[in-house]
Amino acid sequence: MTSAEPESLAQRLEALVGTPVGPSGPSVGPDPVNQPMIRHWAAAFEDANPAYTDPAWAEASSFGEIVAPPLMLQTWVLPTPIITGIAERGGSPVEIEGSGPLGVLDDAGFVGTLASNSEFEFERYLHLGEVLSATTIIESISPEKRTRIGPGHFITWVTTWRDEAGEVVGRQVFRILKFRPELAGP
Repeated sequence: MTSAEPESLAQRLEALVGTPVGPSGPSVGPDPVNQPMIRHWAAAFEDANPAYTDPAWAEASSFGEIVAPPLMLQTWVLPTPIITGIAERGGSPVEIEGSGPLGVLDDAGFVGTLASNSEFEFERYLHLGEVLSATTIIESISPEKRTRIGPGHFITWVTTWRDEAGEVVGRQVFRILKFRPELAGP
């Protein structure tokens, strides 16, 4: 390909693999792991595990102190949402700069988004006072696939959460289908 030839969609997608989703640096949690948020989470999910809410029980347990429910991992780095303009941002809770890496697919007509699956891996429980950071990297983008809802590409990204010492505390593999919506045939 010469410099005058435009890159193909496949080349543009391949160039996205390994790049960050969102800001290029880690997202740092606005608040440390804290008891009120753990208590509200446990109440919302009716999770009565005393390791999350009973200091005396938690201290006498193998944990030695209150710990956060593992699935709260995402909670600790969520930014404070900006409600004004959320509909105009497509539901994004924060301002978006540029179209982001998935804009390449939007520009090619793959405007539908369908979450496919998510897998979590937890290295350890989180303790009160810890501040987490997270980075999200595009791991892979499939070649175009034919699906019942239209042709599309499966995008997989991996978010890695770290504590203040830089140690990995958990990971999430998240996969979506970016597709070109088609009307169902006969």
